Amino acid sequence: MTQVSMTVNGVAVSGEVEGRTLLSGFLREHLSLTGTHVGCDTAQCGACVVHVDGQAVKSCNMLALEADGADVGTIEGQANADGSLNVIQQAFQDHHGLQCGFCTPGMVMSAAALLKENPRPTEGEIRHYLEGNLCRCTGYHNIVKAIMAASGQDVSNIAVE
Repeated sequence: MTQVSMTVNGVAVSGEVEGRTLLSGFLREHLSLTGTHVGCDTAQCGACVVHVDGQAVKSCNMLALEADGADVGTIEGQANADGSLNVIQQAFQDHHGLQCGFCTPGMVMSAAALLKENPRPTEGEIRHYLEGNLCRCTGYHNIVKAIMAASGQDVSNIAVE
C-alpha cells in the first residue's frame, strides 16, 4: 500500500492505495464520490471524465498514484457554491441533454473542459470534442445544444429532438 494525497474539489484528501488502484476507484471507493461513473474500464466511454490539474482525463485510465499531489475536480465540484446547478448543468437540464443520466457526469466534465479551452465552440467543434464520450440514449443532439447554450450562444434555431 502507498499513501496518496491530492486536492479533490478544493479539499485536501489522502489515503492508502494499492499500486493498481485507478483514480476512478479511489474517487468512488475511498472518497465516496460516486458521481464519477465507470462504464467500460477501458477509456472508451467517457463516463469517468474528471479534471486533473485543469485537464480532462478518463479516470478509469489513470492510476491514483499518478494523481498524487494533483488538483482533481469531479462532477460533485461543479455545482455553484450555494449548491445550485452551474451554467453547464442547468443547460443540460433546460435543453434535455440527458435521459438515463449515466453519461451525464462525464459529458458535463468534458463540456467544462471544452468551454474553458474554447468559450464559443461551433456545433462541429463540440461534436468533435465529445468523440470520446458515449451516450446510448440521446443521440447527442440535445447535448450539443446544451453546451452551445451554456456558452451563451443562441440555440433558438436548433431543432429539438
